[in-house]
Amino acid sequence: MKNLRIYLILTGVMFLWGMNVTALKIIVGNFPPITITSLRVFTAGVTVFIILFFLKKVRLPSRKEWIYIFGGSILNVTGHHLFLGIGLKVTSAVNGGLILGMGPLLTALMAILFLGKRLTFIRTLGFIFGGIGVSLTVMAGSAGVSGMSIGDFYVFLSILSQAISFIIISKAAKTLDPRLLTGYMLIFGSILMFFIGLWKEPNGLTSLGSASIGVWSVFFASAIFATAVGHMLYNYAIGKAGPAEASIFLNLNTFLSIMFAAIFLGEHITSSHLLGLIFIVSGVIFGSGALEELVLRNKIKRNAA
Repeated sequence: MKNLRIYLILTGVMFLWGMNVTALKIIVGNFPPITITSLRVFTAGVTVFIILFFLKKVRLPSRKEWIYIFGGSILNVTGHHLFLGIGLKVTSAVNGGLILGMGPLLTALMAILFLGKRLTFIRTLGFIFGGIGVSLTVMAGSAGVSGMSIGDFYVFLSILSQAISFIIISKAAKTLDPRLLTGYMLIFGSILMFFIGLWKEPNGLTSLGSASIGVWSVFFASAIFATAVGHMLYNYAIGKAGPAEASIFLNLNTFLSIMFAAIFLGEHITSSHLLGLIFIVSGVIFGSGALEELVLRNKIKRNAA
């Protein structure tokens, strides 16, 4: 299968990001959220450049590539994380999770509008299955969806920023290595977020010395593996498979984050979670194009025979 390696990479990234949700709960529970997020993202950016230096992939971008870098930094790094953090403070976890579950559909819509992508019937089913799976997963163990609030609007802005950034990454990947693009985006996005942190959390830096070595270990593991390596691989996959195809794998992140929360934080997994997983996996198979590719491959084999 042509894209099997990309699908395996995306699945591995979702495992990293699923574990990272548990790590982030520990990190933001011990530090001011905006300040520590900016430092975590900056650490990830430095890590990316160290890796790419040894791979001899570091170069200065062209003028046009700088535009993509700044656009991606503002949307994918600063905008997404900032709006998400603000939104989740004033909305319910259920509402936030359900809105975040719209991300793949929104990305597919952006790909149709700006990249001329065609959304087939099978892939449409995949996005619908993924949405159902995310809804079942998020609603499990919850009292239900609360009323709409300004927090929901901020969460929507966070996934809108992310969806648009995926289009920018896809365009930039034609001339700029997506891994190098990731490094530049993380550095510039974290610097902008740091100054926002100085404004919103004036005592943020002075409170960093109170955490234990264990918490700092979690911080560096999150920054290096989930943020640096994870985003390098994910943006690489966007450049190879396309933003819509890559984004469908984000549905896996919802279930995996709950699974690792159950393992490390003692949270409970219910039958609704498992049913949601079935829909999510079905959505990934249908929406990523893997099913269409397999059907086409078998058809070619039959015709050849």
